[in-house]
Amino acid sequence: MGGVTEPTTATALSDLSADELESFLENQRTAYAELQGRGLKLDLTRGKPSVAQLDLCNELLGLPKGHLDAGGTDVRNYGGLSGITELREMFADLLWVETEQVVAGGNSSLTMMHDCLVQLLLHGAPDSPRPWSQEERVRFICPVPGYDRHFTMLASYGIEMLTVPMHEDGPDVAAVRELVKDPAVKGMWIVPTYANPSGSTCSQEVASALASMETAAPDFRIFWDNAYAFHHLTEDEAKSADILTLASGSGHPDRPIMFASTSKITFAGSGVAFLAASKANVDWYLGHQQFASIGPDKVNQLRHAQFFGSAEGVRAHMARHREILAPKFAAVDEALTSALEGRAVATWSKPSGGYFVNLDVLDGTATRVVELAKAAGIALTPAGASFPHGHDPRDRNIRLAPSFPVLDEVRTAMAGVATCVLLAAAETLSGVQG
Repeated sequence: MGGVTEPTTATALSDLSADELESFLENQRTAYAELQGRGLKLDLTRGKPSVAQLDLCNELLGLPKGHLDAGGTDVRNYGGLSGITELREMFADLLWVETEQVVAGGNSSLTMMHDCLVQLLLHGAPDSPRPWSQEERVRFICPVPGYDRHFTMLASYGIEMLTVPMHEDGPDVAAVRELVKDPAVKGMWIVPTYANPSGSTCSQEVASALASMETAAPDFRIFWDNAYAFHHLTEDEAKSADILTLASGSGHPDRPIMFASTSKITFAGSGVAFLAASKANVDWYLGHQQFASIGPDKVNQLRHAQFFGSAEGVRAHMARHREILAPKFAAVDEALTSALEGRAVATWSKPSGGYFVNLDVLDGTATRVVELAKAAGIALTPAGASFPHGHDPRDRNIRLAPSFPVLDEVRTAMAGVATCVLLAAAETLSGVQG
């Protein structure tokens, strides 16, 4: 009689005998040689929108129709430092804030973050005893793994970075509370929704704790980089914590400064960035911005307002993005599960939104995995990039960015990455130098 064949369960590499491990290592060397022989040239280094995603927005190239905003202002001319009202209203709805709390700027939220940091260093915040640059030291809390550009920005100004673990529900609150007892700790970064690269979403409870905690620095700031607030990969959409209301309700209305943009919603190089904050922070930001600009690109803002039509139009547009992206993230999980499950050499995130998959490999092997992948024609973000100064103390973290390649290339690349993970692990466990 025939029977159902039970699936084969892979054995953890650490459970293999010396002979079995040697045989496994040879098999992986063979598989890797075959991978190198394919002449691949694939890039998973940055979370860029794919051509198919950019094509969703080609209507923008024929917009705007007309040159007057909803208030009758000619967007072709100077002025309007806070951006056009209809677009600010639209994103106020999406970000759960009031329109007067929103500034619509240029194409880069990173530029807005940098402007805020520089103004804090040069002038301090409204509640600062002195400019940050006049402090003996300035320190920032950095949840890890985190966004490399946040860290390189701080490093460029000599700001000391203090790491705390990033959990599934946000940064480690107990660790943060301990660090903010130091008056030199002036701020922290957080990507609250579908965090880069872990995919974590900050819970309402964690956000409330961050908003209400006592800090030694009276001008402590949370840089709330809500870059992926609308980038859902499933119909079960995470809701961003309402940090501005939480902070205001706890008596610290000026603590958070929120950032967002359309950079991965429309055209990555010509979107619209947003800052949302308390009235005091908005006035402070625009008060300094007036010396750098006579107004943002309001023509670009108007075409975005016309393209979306409403907040609901943004949500519908993001559903079309999801149709393109979700199969790629599923392909990452399928490839890694097929090759690595049961081997006890890697864990990876299964995000429900955002742009990245967080891959943790065997301690001490991430640099080797990236090196092997590069030699096989698969470009990955450098190991440790998700940590300050690019230094992962365990050398295990790799950020995967599957958005840009087409689906078949994602499958090919991830199968190749899995081979590199297994080979690096087998080398390490065998005591063999790569």
